[in-house]
Amino acid sequence: MERFGITAQLQHVPPLDPEFFPLLRFNQAFLEGAKKPVGIAVERAGGQMAVCETFIHGTPDMADADRYYIHRLVKTLLWMKGGFRIYVSGDEGIFQSLKAAYSPGGERDFDRDFMAGVFEHPFEVLWADTLPAAKDAPLPMGGHLKGCRIGFDAGGSDRKVSAVVDGETVYSEEVVWFPKTNADPDYHYDGIVAALKSAASHMPRVDAVGVSSAGVFINNRTMRASLFLQVPKDLYDAKVKDIYLRAVKDTFGDIPVAVINDGDVSALAGAMSLGENSVLGIAMGTSEAAGYVDAQGRVTGWLNELAFVPVDVQPDAMADEWSGDIGCGVKYFSQDGVIKLAPRAGIQLDEAASPAEKLKAVQALMEQGSEAAAKVYESIGVYLGHTLAFYYDLYACRHVLLLGRVMSGKGGDLILDTAKRVLAEEYPGIADKLLPSLPDERFRRVGQSMAAASLAEA
Repeated sequence: MERFGITAQLQHVPPLDPEFFPLLRFNQAFLEGAKKPVGIAVERAGGQMAVCETFIHGTPDMADADRYYIHRLVKTLLWMKGGFRIYVSGDEGIFQSLKAAYSPGGERDFDRDFMAGVFEHPFEVLWADTLPAAKDAPLPMGGHLKGCRIGFDAGGSDRKVSAVVDGETVYSEEVVWFPKTNADPDYHYDGIVAALKSAASHMPRVDAVGVSSAGVFINNRTMRASLFLQVPKDLYDAKVKDIYLRAVKDTFGDIPVAVINDGDVSALAGAMSLGENSVLGIAMGTSEAAGYVDAQGRVTGWLNELAFVPVDVQPDAMADEWSGDIGCGVKYFSQDGVIKLAPRAGIQLDEAASPAEKLKAVQALMEQGSEAAAKVYESIGVYLGHTLAFYYDLYACRHVLLLGRVMSGKGGDLILDTAKRVLAEEYPGIADKLLPSLPDERFRRVGQSMAAASLAEA
């Protein structure tokens, strides 16, 4: 593998994507000859700061490699932890290139605009003679099972709610709804309230409510969420940002409530089922969703949007239609990854079919013993093995729980087995510390909505 004069040798290459160049391997090879210090800090809400002190080469012949390395590093920090302000120290050229990239109309204009909207603050790239100090504010969350609680899980096609009394689920229901196609936020509000009232009718009182939902949440507010995709911006600001807080208060008054990303709730449910902390949950479905519970069992408040964290250095990697960037996780660890690889294996998919139907077609072939389908899942397993080593470099997590439709059936088993082999043979120092697994029956019994019920301390 070679890019920008940086080379690395791989023992395991995806059979259907031989040009795949793992970002971690690129970074490791790049840093071998890098001597000039450069500092990056990314600021997010509440003065929290992600800080990385690293090195570049700082010579004209390595300028492209330097720029690429730093730009991928900054993008990783932004989508892993979130932020609206970047501080740069150590190299004026790197500072100017980042400032240009994150300006209106620049190469990373999508990222700039997204983060500015999430944090409700203009996006900035600033020079710093001295970097700010690192600061995190993780919150103990989950595991609170005493009392009468409601857990609400807002999905794209159905909503689930559970009534939980002293850790026992006394009632649960699943109702089909259509939030992504409805532009009226009152539709969403009414559905949420109906679910809360339904659960409450099976308990003597309600002590706390926890909400699990796809999206980005800050201080229990809905900053970005695909469930409200069709809601106009003025109505979004007026009725969606506080929709869960408003629904709970209007229904039960001032009781404790917690609203967090469904990926974090999945990680929390995994921690509850394992009886251990330091869990990274990765759901491979429509996209790549992720959540993280740290070594102390806390939710970090990071974005954990690994779908938009780069994983592949090759210049011809597939672009994500939403962000416009290439080589990011969404095209490797979702149904898009399966659909991308299937034609390379000689599998003809119905172009008129939906992405979910295309995934089911490949899954059916896999269940029938198709060698072509096996190549698809083996390739994803190689992607995953290399990328789990990268995620360990970011999170230092002990457990990785692999969820989602892509991980179901024989295909999921092959992905996991292949990833474990890649880890063991390419990254033995990490393979001894990282335990990837599929959810067990105990996890399924805990469930997303029950884990959500445990979020708030009453």
